[in-house]
Amino acid sequence: MMKVEIWSDVVCPFCYIGKREFERALERFPAKAQVEVEWKSFELDPRAPQRSPDDTYAMLAKKYGRTLDEARAMTASVVERARAVGLHYDMDRVVLANSFDAHRLIQLAKTKGLGDAAEERLFRAHFTEGAHIADRATLQRLGEEMGLDGVEVERVLAGDAFTAEVRNDEQEAQRTGIRGVPFFVIDRTYAVSGAQASDHFLAALQQAWGERPVPLVTVGGGDAPACTPDAGCAPGASV
Repeated sequence: MMKVEIWSDVVCPFCYIGKREFERALERFPAKAQVEVEWKSFELDPRAPQRSPDDTYAMLAKKYGRTLDEARAMTASVVERARAVGLHYDMDRVVLANSFDAHRLIQLAKTKGLGDAAEERLFRAHFTEGAHIADRATLQRLGEEMGLDGVEVERVLAGDAFTAEVRNDEQEAQRTGIRGVPFFVIDRTYAVSGAQASDHFLAALQQAWGERPVPLVTVGGGDAPACTPDAGCAPGASV
């Protein structure tokens, strides 16, 4: 088996795009049945409010000193990149919110073998449906739609379960030197940073599969779009 660990935040537009590009690569990988994928938690802004008073455009305008029209233009290339891999981003509906409880829900889903389903459902809820992913009732509904037991979801959201798991992933990211997401680590041997094209992911999978373990090497270039805590998710941001 070959393991791929993916650090991601469900409020990161490039993470959803990176997920699709990786999946496209995996479909072409001859040994795809031998690949295990594990999603890891990464909060771009742990201090984000439960719900921001700003929409995406106001946030970008404030962060980068742009006008609202310029902020709208900034998102256009991201929306187009998403469309190219079959995703629909409705940035007018996106609710800016804290993602911590969403990560706890993902950690619960991972224990049931539903980690990928959780990531997919939360990404779509945030970027396509305009769902408030810090709202407990919304997370309850989404958890049940993922296939999780409703009573268990309610118990987790009402307490602090899986907090340690989220923090452990984030601390591991710091130790590994991960500065932005998405970030893919293949067999603790190769790393791919950013939303690379599927060909880059395929090359990394093939290289990792065909070689003995060596010190962690980043492949596929370091200039793919990504989201970072400092630079945010502006078009052209990379790690």
